[in-house]
Amino acid sequence: MTVAPPVPDVDVEELRCEIQKEYASVAENPDKGFHFHTGRKLAGILGYSSSLLEGIPEAAIESFAGTGNPFTLGELTEGEKVVDLGSGAGIDSLIAGKLVGHTGQVIGIDMTPEMIGKARLAAAAAGMGHVEFREGLIESLPVEDGWADVIISNGVVNLSPDKVGLFREMNRALKPGGRLQIGDIMVQQAVPDSAKQNIDLWKG
Repeated sequence: MTVAPPVPDVDVEELRCEIQKEYASVAENPDKGFHFHTGRKLAGILGYSSSLLEGIPEAAIESFAGTGNPFTLGELTEGEKVVDLGSGAGIDSLIAGKLVGHTGQVIGIDMTPEMIGKARLAAAAAGMGHVEFREGLIESLPVEDGWADVIISNGVVNLSPDKVGLFREMNRALKPGGRLQIGDIMVQQAVPDSAKQNIDLWKG
């Protein structure tokens, strides 16, 4: 029998609140300077080509705060349905929207209202009515069972204390045979419990 690893002993509500504060600041003050790279510079570091970024409103690009490039892991094709976990200001959702075309559909999900608001404005500016943004938690996706052909995520799985539950939820939202394209942070050594209880180390 497989035993799931325990959820770290951290105040989940406090953690979410601190994450929201951090990324609200990235949405509202993208030029402030953070302990992580952001914006167009980060997109270049992570290998986003100029063709991927073409037509994406600058408002979505400037508040980009990912850790990888999910588009290097497989092609999105015309007509596919995509869920973007932790969609932020919308850069990856809008790129996905370009790739799947108007016969496809993209749902971006984020828990930070400031990011959701910015992403919705960017989608409207880009004329992408087939890309929508829903406020919600990645551990409880506001998406029906078996809806998605693809789930993408960029630097958000590491922020969830309940990763087993998160992957179960992704499995629920995916169609049979659907796929995950996740860019994120991984560690090669066990993280001590003291670090898992430090919210400052979780939030970015």
